[in-house]
Amino acid sequence: MLIQRGGLKVVAGLGISGVAAVNFLHEQGYRVAVTDSRPTPPGYDQIPSEVQTSFGQLDQELLLQAEEIVISPGLDPKLAEIQAAIAKGIPVVSEIQILRRATDKPIMAITGSNAKSTVTTLIGLMAKDADIKVAVGGNLGRPALDLTKDDPELYILELSSFQLETTSNLAADVAVILNLSEDHLDRHGDMMGYHTAKHRIFQGVKKVVHNRDDSLTRPLVPDVTPMQSFGLNAPDMNQYGILKEDDGTIWLARGRERLLKSTDMYMQGTHNIANALACLALGEAIGLALESMLNTLKTFKGLEHRCEFVKELNGVRYYNDSKGTNIGATLAAIEGLGAAIAPQQGKVAIILGGQGKGQDFRALRNALSQYTKLAVLIGEDRTVIEKAIAGTTTIIQADSLKEAVELGQQHTQVHDVVLLSPACASFDMFKGYSERGHQFVECVNTLA
Repeated sequence: MLIQRGGLKVVAGLGISGVAAVNFLHEQGYRVAVTDSRPTPPGYDQIPSEVQTSFGQLDQELLLQAEEIVISPGLDPKLAEIQAAIAKGIPVVSEIQILRRATDKPIMAITGSNAKSTVTTLIGLMAKDADIKVAVGGNLGRPALDLTKDDPELYILELSSFQLETTSNLAADVAVILNLSEDHLDRHGDMMGYHTAKHRIFQGVKKVVHNRDDSLTRPLVPDVTPMQSFGLNAPDMNQYGILKEDDGTIWLARGRERLLKSTDMYMQGTHNIANALACLALGEAIGLALESMLNTLKTFKGLEHRCEFVKELNGVRYYNDSKGTNIGATLAAIEGLGAAIAPQQGKVAIILGGQGKGQDFRALRNALSQYTKLAVLIGEDRTVIEKAIAGTTTIIQADSLKEAVELGQQHTQVHDVVLLSPACASFDMFKGYSERGHQFVECVNTLA
């Protein structure tokens, strides 16, 4: 028999993180209820039968009885039902806040508009390869509260702006914002709101890693807080960056020390060099041995749908970057691959489009002008995108992803790249970015 503790905890929104929160709080002996606007929310059959449920709409009455509301990241705290509870003085927190209370183990916290899944996965492997008992999750893979079952020595958490906006004083041992570009403005209102949510990751932080190529990632923290930077330029002493040889060889470096040739990694593109440097800085912050981290870097092949190499056909390479759902991700892919193939006079044929989420696609103009020979536009916002990028490159609209891939093949030659990096959400044509990516791979594999 569980001992009941304190007042009622109400989980608002089920789904993966909501299920984990309900089960964790129930196991801890709290009185738990859950409400969701969906009549049969995902995961409703994975929670204890004695937990009170109210589905079909957010239950205002139930929320107002709560001692505390644990809000799922998919729910906007600005919803009227949540605001009514806040007005009554009821705390609204994320599952990340619950985890922070539940453990005194160190937390590494990673966020950014792009690349956070790659960096979280890679630094998780580095820690594992260094024989640290690590649990990796959060916004990626397993929900944060599920990780407590592993009783790890270290938590490595990928965190979204949605999770961070209801998390206070995370007190991470080390935290990083990898980069910041327009995203989720439909939720946060403007870039300032988005920036403010992301920077909550630094509250109470012990060590900071920041991207010196992106001033928006550098936090305002006390001067005594140790800070280390990474960037795609020659680094100062004890910082991470790159050193270039006259023959074009790029070295990952710490200060003047050359650590690893970029060509010795499976991950290619300058954006992936930045990801690797971020991991080295994060690893140093928690005491991982440099040699061990470099060994992991040499074997890491990257993540599916994130600038994933598909195949080479007639000297043209095809890349699946379906996870490029915003402008920042797509810019990184165009610039990263474009710069890599430029010495051979290679150009990029890019497939763009889907649901644009109110972004300003003019931000792509310079990269498209410099690195691409063709932009094939698909999806519901293709006309909006065409207006924004007119005059930068050859533009063709396609009615399907299959047609887009075929057009990419027709317009490319040896040393070129065909890149799916849509800068948009996928829900107008697909169930999600992974279905879009898998369909792209299928289309590429049927090319002759």
